[in-house]
Amino acid sequence: MERQKRVAAIHDISCFGKCSLTVALPLLSAAGLETCCIPTAVLSTHTGGFTGYTYRDLTDDILPVAHHWNSLGLDFDAVYTGFLGSEEQTEIIARVIDTVATEDTMVMVDPVMGDDGKLYPVFSHTFPAAMRKLCARAHVIVPNMTEAFLLLNEPYRHGPYTEKEISRMLDGLAAICTGKIVLTGVHFDETSLGAATYDPETGAKEFVLRERINGFYHGTGDVYAGTLLAALMCGFSLHDAAAAAADYTVLSIATTKKMDKDLRYGVNFEYNLPTLMRMLGRNEE
Repeated sequence: MERQKRVAAIHDISCFGKCSLTVALPLLSAAGLETCCIPTAVLSTHTGGFTGYTYRDLTDDILPVAHHWNSLGLDFDAVYTGFLGSEEQTEIIARVIDTVATEDTMVMVDPVMGDDGKLYPVFSHTFPAAMRKLCARAHVIVPNMTEAFLLLNEPYRHGPYTEKEISRMLDGLAAICTGKIVLTGVHFDETSLGAATYDPETGAKEFVLRERINGFYHGTGDVYAGTLLAALMCGFSLHDAAAAAADYTVLSIATTKKMDKDLRYGVNFEYNLPTLMRMLGRNEE
């Protein structure tokens, strides 16, 4: 068998709900990846649609975990960061990368900051600048459209967009991050939704669009990012990884809609994990 790859996932964890670590751990594990985690915070539920949730900040624990890993001589094939609760945490994560990553470690940053044109209320107006610095350290970034506008320090514009607009945004993001870029939430009409990719190694800009399923489903961004990383670690090209992530996210949304559950609970990605394993070729080994 091939050597098992190891990923460090750095996110918050919600004790109930489907986002961040509760999504990353099963998705990456289904891909055959040894997935280690550094929780940045612990919440009783995710924040979408719930009130009164508890929140425990774990900022002081992040670096000690990384230092202990380093003392054990652990190697990581990827470091994957998601929601970070403060500017201080973005600076700490940069130090974590310096501590646990080697020149062969892929660093993927999902610059979680906002959605639907708005910065999340937990962040100050200076947070995007801090996230911009972290994105500069990444080999792959996965912003949604709102986050892309924030990273570019531009006023948000609702879509539909044009290919020329998206190409310009990819160029702007490439000036921040010299690695691969996957821009999600891209659409050129009201019937489709997907992503645009830019690979600096080839210079290729490509689009991955799928039929839009109406409604808002919590956790889809984390499902997409987790599947994207899983596919990349399984050797997929950037475009093929983006396509696999789109397909699995759409499948998860369709399953959720069919089951007619309370949408606050999050997208049902678990039901189709065997399908994900087949998509990634993991059930053939």
